[in-house]
Amino acid sequence: MFSINPFAALSATLSPAVMQAYVVVMFLLVVAGTLFEVVHKGSARYFFENMRKSKAKGARPLGGGELVSIAVQTAVVDVLASGEFCNMRRRIAHLLGMYGFVLYVLATAVLVFDAAAGAIWAQLWWLGGLMVIVSGTWFWFFIRVDVAAEGRSPFRVMKADLFILSMLASATLGLAWAWAQAKGSPGSLVMFGLYILATTVLFAGVPWSKFAHMFFKPAAAFEKRVTRADGTAENLPTQTRDDPEQQKRHSMELLQNAPMDMGLGIKREAPRHY
Repeated sequence: MFSINPFAALSATLSPAVMQAYVVVMFLLVVAGTLFEVVHKGSARYFFENMRKSKAKGARPLGGGELVSIAVQTAVVDVLASGEFCNMRRRIAHLLGMYGFVLYVLATAVLVFDAAAGAIWAQLWWLGGLMVIVSGTWFWFFIRVDVAAEGRSPFRVMKADLFILSMLASATLGLAWAWAQAKGSPGSLVMFGLYILATTVLFAGVPWSKFAHMFFKPAAAFEKRVTRADGTAENLPTQTRDDPEQQKRHSMELLQNAPMDMGLGIKREAPRHY
């Protein structure tokens, strides 16, 4: 079952051309939704304007080699290793979900467009889907801030949850459909319809979900590293507060002479006092 292309087995009911057209439409919806986000929220304008201001205020100009080095660090540390997460549980869950989602989507495209794809692609499809389910469920019930730190019900749903819920539904229903089809269950077509519905919501809901963040966050991480390198530090106090010039930059006069370790007691235990 784990080595069989579930989309090839479906070809007796649904033309492969229809499935391929659906994948293309979903890709175009992601592109269109991301561009809509960029225009509607002014994300690109914000980043370019911010970088222009940073360059004007920078204590020193950055060379091309430095910018390439920063781009590589951003890709390796912030993107591939999710280095922005200090909480290890959240980081592991994010990495599981990210790589699982990439495997799940890539394997889906290969299996749909190549009915004779090797068994390894079917296995990667199952593995990616399971990684999404494990990471998404772990995050939803145990890591979400409003659940873990604020004591709210894990069944409380908000607009911001559209991405994680539709991704979870797509992976769960997809694997459930493949299992039901392999077992010859009469309800497999109904399961397939629900799978398509959840997947459509996932890719068509980009303007209303956090889907596009996977494209914006690398840009934000790159900009943050650039501001640290050129000395502007996003106009925030840096870690060298012993430097009189850095002390003057602090937004609160009361904290200009405060020690660096002041207030770190809050990290001694998890925020579960609700």
